[in-house]
Amino acid sequence: MVELMEKISVIRSAAVPFPYENIDTDQIIPARFLKATDRLGFGKNLFRDWRYDKSGNTIKDFVLNNSVYSGSVLIAGKNFGCGSSREHAAWALFDYGFRVVVSSFFADIFRANALNNGIVPVVINENQLHQCFESIEKDPNTSFVMDLTKQQFSGGGIDVDFEIDPYKKECLLNGLDDIDFLLQHIDEIKAFEKEHLVHKLNQTDV
Repeated sequence: MVELMEKISVIRSAAVPFPYENIDTDQIIPARFLKATDRLGFGKNLFRDWRYDKSGNTIKDFVLNNSVYSGSVLIAGKNFGCGSSREHAAWALFDYGFRVVVSSFFADIFRANALNNGIVPVVINENQLHQCFESIEKDPNTSFVMDLTKQQFSGGGIDVDFEIDPYKKECLLNGLDDIDFLLQHIDEIKAFEKEHLVHKLNQTDV
């Protein structure tokens, strides 16, 4: 298993197609698996109710159980990650091995959770998304490239720019979470606090 956080710059990989729309976080990781507080181990239950039947047997025709498809890129249908705000959905995707999720639309909270947990959410338009699915259908080994520095996604005949919050981009490039980022600036924070305290004391004296 890979420990959080890891630096992300360029991801070059085949992709797993998941052409279903309006996939909510309960489908990504069912609520009954949310008791754990450690981020690791959630990958085994990613899309649990799609991957296994009620007896725990593998559902062979589900894409994650098909050895033809593999890679750290998940290409999903429109409105991926809707529903509840559970961060565990991002934990499950990351723990399974996905580092890039591509769709034509993400729920805002899911997008934020993905960025906070080492996953790059890439938004492309419907036509480009359809082209990706077609390319993978023709050749499951089609290679896709996500270049975070250039903010470009390419493969399967498409080459597009994507948007990302500058702060989150810096965090991903450097393998930092929010706490790590703050700790990098601890000296500046202490200096500011000291200056603020002196200023406050001076105002009190007046």
